[in-house]
Amino acid sequence: MRRDTPPPATDRLAQDLIRLLHEGAPAEALSRHLAALEALPETHADKSLLVESVHMAMAVRNRLELHERREQGLLAVIESAQDLGSRLDLGDLLGAIVARARKLLGSDLAWLTVHDADKGEFRVLIVEGALALGTGLMVAHSDQGVVSVVMSSRLPFTTPDYLHDTRFAHDPRLDDTFREEGIAALVGVPLIWAGEVIGLLFVADRYHRTHTAQSVSILCTLATHGAVALKNARDFERASAALAHADAARAELERHVRRVQAAADAHEQMTSLLAKGASLATLCQSIAGCLEAGVRVLDEAGRPVSEAPAPGDADASLPACEPHGEQGSAIARALRASRHSGRSVEVPAPSPCRVMAVIGGEDVLGALVLFHRAPLDDLALRTFERSASVVGVVLLSQERQEAAKNRGVAALLRALIAPRQDDAAVLSDRAAPHGVALTAPLSLMLVAIDTPGAGYVARRLRATGLPTGVLMDDVDGQLLMLCNTTRAREMRQALAQAMRGERGSLHRGVVSRPAAGAAELPALYATLRRGLGVLGRIGVQGHVVDQNELALYATLFETHDQSSLAQFLEATIGALLAHDRRRQSELAATLLCYFDHHQNAKTTAQRLDIHVNTVRQRLATIEDLLGHWGQASRVLEIHVALRLWHLGRPVDPDPLTAPRSPSPSA
Repeated sequence: MRRDTPPPATDRLAQDLIRLLHEGAPAEALSRHLAALEALPETHADKSLLVESVHMAMAVRNRLELHERREQGLLAVIESAQDLGSRLDLGDLLGAIVARARKLLGSDLAWLTVHDADKGEFRVLIVEGALALGTGLMVAHSDQGVVSVVMSSRLPFTTPDYLHDTRFAHDPRLDDTFREEGIAALVGVPLIWAGEVIGLLFVADRYHRTHTAQSVSILCTLATHGAVALKNARDFERASAALAHADAARAELERHVRRVQAAADAHEQMTSLLAKGASLATLCQSIAGCLEAGVRVLDEAGRPVSEAPAPGDADASLPACEPHGEQGSAIARALRASRHSGRSVEVPAPSPCRVMAVIGGEDVLGALVLFHRAPLDDLALRTFERSASVVGVVLLSQERQEAAKNRGVAALLRALIAPRQDDAAVLSDRAAPHGVALTAPLSLMLVAIDTPGAGYVARRLRATGLPTGVLMDDVDGQLLMLCNTTRAREMRQALAQAMRGERGSLHRGVVSRPAAGAAELPALYATLRRGLGVLGRIGVQGHVVDQNELALYATLFETHDQSSLAQFLEATIGALLAHDRRRQSELAATLLCYFDHHQNAKTTAQRLDIHVNTVRQRLATIEDLLGHWGQASRVLEIHVALRLWHLGRPVDPDPLTAPRSPSPSA
């Protein structure tokens, strides 16, 4: 049997090389064949041919590997381009680009940075393959590191040994991070859009490495895709922001339209209630419902006249508001500011609220107070301020109704004090239904009320209930009251009770002596008016005096004979005044202050800012000059004379010598 002859060595080598190329064997396998052949002796007939065959196989393998890398790069670029159209999330898209760059170049790690133009720096947005925590937190300035080279050239930059490269200025912080991460080789390519570098794509290795131009080219393509993704994301962000702004503007417009409609509805509702003659309480409830806040109406003295809680707080009471308490004082200040500005004023404490003056003509009728929890927008504020006008109309209407109800009393009082009275029988018939008998003794009381005003006190007295048989009205800014003398005590008590509730009130009044009939009332009224002027000049406040008690003052102050007044002063305190002129002393002022302070030497000393012994020495000197004043009538004469002297002297710039308190004897 014939045995087959073995194939020659060249054929066997060719078969092995083809098999290795087919299997995609690594270059090391071919290198082993080459080493074995080169070890053959030079006398071997086929050595050169065999070595050349291996070299050719290695060249084929390199070309195949190059084509494979090009194919992989092309596939990576295609996949990245597909991601641009399919992925909407910027983080996912940039993460895919960074991952492909790292995989394509077979590098240890890769990252992508974005440019912050305001700060002039690049910060890491995506990182893959990092081992150190600081790698993902890197921030590179535009004038340092690889960033400075890429920013100036707009071209890729590679370095096989970053830490020892001297072609750029190093950033110590970045160098520390690279050492911690173990980075040696680095390649960076710019993300360029419209000629501006908007980011950088980096790949790095932990060993010295030189990248091929083809790898860098593919990396540049991926960087371009990253730039497109960033630009699209920014455009989308701006479009989303514009859309959100448009939505917000539309929503705000809708809210504004609803608020305008609500304000119009509120105005229509209040106007309708006003046309129907709704009560003040009903109007307060309407305002509280429209503004969703508690509402209170105050009169001109700061006293509540009506209120309504916020919707849903029917059982909750509004904060207390005493006219002279802390809250009332704060509201009073806000009310003055509101009247001056014509707008509502916020009261921050102690109970936050908003105050709007209620104006009727030239007068302040009161205030509208809103206790709100949430801030008021412009429309709610306007609604509240318009509500004050509606409340003013209601208050004016109430005043007119009250005036109409009491028009008969007002006309009767004016007829009784008129110089030319109507027929006595007619007046008696008109007074009889009010419980006043004009044929019986009559008492007339005239009261000047500086604060809070005669009209307000008249309304308060009518609201609380006047005693039976008392006629009352505001006549020329003063409170006039008339009754039969048997009821004069009740009339004075009613006034005292009304004024007792008004802290800080300033009033003074005179009650006439009994008049025999209606015919005496005009002259009596004129006398009382003069008496009120006397009380004002001598500083009386908070008292209603009898006409008889005022006789001495009237005698002095109503005369037009200046010589009589001078004679009275000379006879009463002439020696004292002469001593002061001669010695330049202050004995008269000291005695007046002593009388005004209840003849208390210690209080007088404090008022005059002198020692109490000085006061006693002055009083002893005064007693030597004027004589003993132990009798009450003597004290009264001296006191009146001192007040008359004080009224006639120039205004003293020193407040210590200007007594302010009224005389108790007055």
